[in-house]
Amino acid sequence: MSVSLPPAELYKQILDNSSEVHFLLDCESGRIQYLSPAAGRRFGYTLERVQALSDQLVADLPKRLERFAAGERSRLRVKREMELPHADGHLIPVEIESTLVLNEIGAAVALSGSVRDVSERQEWQQQQKKFASMLSHEFRTPLSTIDGAVQRLEMTGAHHDEATRKRYTKIQTAVDRLLAMLDEYLSPERMASIGRKRQPNEVSPLALLENAAEQAKSRRAAIRVQEEGLPQWLRCDPAGLRLALDILLDNAIKYTDDSAEITLIGKKATEGGIELAVSDQGAGIPADEMGKLFDRGFRGRSAHGVAGSGLGLYMARAVVEVHGGTLTVENFSESGKKFRIWLPIPA
Repeated sequence: MSVSLPPAELYKQILDNSSEVHFLLDCESGRIQYLSPAAGRRFGYTLERVQALSDQLVADLPKRLERFAAGERSRLRVKREMELPHADGHLIPVEIESTLVLNEIGAAVALSGSVRDVSERQEWQQQQKKFASMLSHEFRTPLSTIDGAVQRLEMTGAHHDEATRKRYTKIQTAVDRLLAMLDEYLSPERMASIGRKRQPNEVSPLALLENAAEQAKSRRAAIRVQEEGLPQWLRCDPAGLRLALDILLDNAIKYTDDSAEITLIGKKATEGGIELAVSDQGAGIPADEMGKLFDRGFRGRSAHGVAGSGLGLYMARAVVEVHGGTLTVENFSESGKKFRIWLPIPA
């Protein structure tokens, strides 16, 4: 025999079991009358200790009520983003959507709404920016190679016939057009800062490792660089390879204990070329995840509770592959793992 709940109790059950934070606030007193249990689970708040949330919700309420009373109906429902303090003090980016509740004569008597944690959305937006930057580098590197080759042909081809020189011009025009499209559509603010000036495409691989390690030390003190037999210069897209190393370091930091040591390795590879690797003593990669680890959007079981979008390793591999290299991972026999970038070095 089924027992139906009264509508008010049914609605309360729905709100109590929602993953979002729901609230009801009295407009006259500014006191919160209802706060869903999700507030405690996500923000550490209870109805008895909710002053921080109450202060944020009533901050603009008087002006909002004045405008509504003056006939401004756009203030009936409002959505805004802000940072809300957790009960332990750290700030969480949230989206607060609230609606004025009216009585039978149309006067605002309460404020009802929800609070959504948008941390994952902001993380996704940041990953999108990184992804756009990666794509820019991925396309820019081969285009720059073509660009340089055509310029050299133009400089050394004075004896070529007119039809050949026109083909050079046509190629140069197409390259310029594609580069301009990258500037406009992928990362306009970054590209605007460097303009069309061609950047150097050689870097010291040792300096690349040392700079990446130095920056990461603000998050993990135990980071060291181990180098053996690296060439003095490496022809590559420096910003692209630096992005790949930063992604691998970020993963190592996020998935190991704070005291664990991380090693950046640079050396000649046994099969020729060079090896740039990030080694740590954290948990290994489960065997059933090895084949999917670099797939776009994939997140393994160990990623539960760790911020991320599953794009990092996918981007890192794309950057390495556009250089003609490979990115692989291997587990150590006892503990730890190594992400290995292999790059070809022409004889």
